[in-house]
This record gives sequence, structure tokens and C-alpha cells, in this order.
Amino acid sequence: MIKRTLFFGKPAYLSTRNEQLVATYPEEDKEERTAAIEDLGFVVLENSQITITTGLLMKLVQNKTAVITCDKQHLPRGFLQPLVGHTEQTERMRHQLNASVPLKKQLWQQTVQAKIENQAQHLLVQSKNALKLKRWAKEVKSGDAQNHEAYAAAYYFQELFIGIEGFSRNQKGVAPNNLLNYGYAILRAVTARALVSSGMLPSVGIFHRNKYNAFCLADDIMEAYRPFVDMLVYDLVATGCQIEELNTQLKTELLQIPAMDVVIDGKKSPLMNAMSRTTNSLYECFYGSSRRILYPELKL
Repeated sequence: MIKRTLFFGKPAYLSTRNEQLVATYPEEDKEERTAAIEDLGFVVLENSQITITTGLLMKLVQNKTAVITCDKQHLPRGFLQPLVGHTEQTERMRHQLNASVPLKKQLWQQTVQAKIENQAQHLLVQSKNALKLKRWAKEVKSGDAQNHEAYAAAYYFQELFIGIEGFSRNQKGVAPNNLLNYGYAILRAVTARALVSSGMLPSVGIFHRNKYNAFCLADDIMEAYRPFVDMLVYDLVATGCQIEELNTQLKTELLQIPAMDVVIDGKKSPLMNAMSRTTNSLYECFYGSSRRILYPELKL
């Protein structure tokens, strides 16, 4: 089942009644709106004047709905997650924490290979040269000791947005960096939600290590999914619309990321469902019943 994403960009009062999310708008003459909580996957709170009841927060967390809060720049910054995401959570976390260094290096190798392959496929979709990426994907070793991931990313973005003057992939760079930042933040929340639902700690990564980062594993696992965000952003840029300011229309398009169709294990699936399959396959690797993470493939 595809879960809904709700976006609140104006002052609102959010509460719950009869297992529904109830939204009222005190500054506007609008009728209250409702949505079944069981249908919600993500709730994005952008406006600082939104009031939300603890009763609603409790029901959203119990439903494993990701509640995302935004900063003054309207970028997602906070993510509310349940303390208990899986009935076998303690056991699953133990297997995650006991994963050997060689296993982590192999899993990172698979992740980087999948990311570069998807980047190459995206360049081919846009009729651009992907020969270097195809070669680099085959050359990735255990742990990506030669840092192919970074070299591939630099080449990929240079080719992808070659027509945009002054573009380089940078958090504070020229547009469409703003669109990419927003899209990746949504993807990160999708990944963290799936990891918690699979009973793992999003903070303990297989490659990323930073004591100030609570989402190291999410940052690892989302890598192979980034090209799907890039594809959506590229299509938005290609329409010729205004991209310097991240307006409501652009956000609406980017909030479709969890419902994007991807191909995983030979079948089409919404991205958020595919992510759950990826995180479940990751746990199987930690457990020892599998040696491969299941990642989606970007198809021509």
C-alpha cells in the first residue's frame, strides 16, 4: 500500500479525532480537513506557526508515520521516529552492532556499485556519456578504498547539469542545488523510517561515521536511491520553470519522491516500499542469511 504524504506550509492546528488527522486553519475561512492516520507515511510541517497536539503525535508515531519539521529556510531538519520500530528490535540491533568490518566493507562496495550504475543509467536516459561511470562501477573494491564514489559523483553532476553556468554540487551552490537538497532530505527521512521499521539503528552506519550524525546508516543506504531524486530534479529543470526559489509547486513535486515508481528485483514498486525491501535485505546481511543488499535499478 502506498502511504500518503501531507505537507503543511501555512499556519494550522492539527489534532486527532476518530483515528483521523484533523487540520483546521485559523487564519483562513476553510472547512476542516481530515485524513486517515493509517494511510499516512509522511507529514511535513514547514510553517513555524503550526500547532500539533500530543495525542496526534502519539498516533502518528504508533502508525510509524514520519513527522518531518523544517527550518527557516524551509528545508527538512527534524525527524520524529518511534522508540520501538520492530517486535524483534533488540535482537536485530544486536546483529547490526556485531557486524564485522569485512562485511561492512562488502556492503559498502555493493552500495557504491549500485549508486554508480544508477548514475550511469540516468546519464544514458538523458542521452549523455556514461562510459566512465560504467567502467568505474566495475572497478569498485571492498570498502571503496579508491574512493570511486566521490570521483563518480563529481563527473556525474558535471555532465548532468553541464548547461547550467556555475553549477557544482554544493549545499549552498546555485540552483538546482536547492531542489537536490530538499529532495535528498525527503529521501533521508524515507530511509530512516524504513530502517526503524526494520528494527535497526539509523545512527550506526556501514561506512559513514560521525558522532554528530544521528543518521549515518540512513546516509549509507540512501546513496543508491539518490539518482532517482536527481532524475526528478532534472525533469523539473528541463521544463524551464523558475528554480531559484523553492516555491510550493516545486515542493509539491519533490514530495512525490516516496511514491515514485522504481524497479527492484525486476518489478515496479513505489520508492518507499522498495526502501523497506532494501532495509530488510540489509538486516538479512547482518543476520547472516544473505550476503547482498537488494537495491533498485534505474531503467532506460
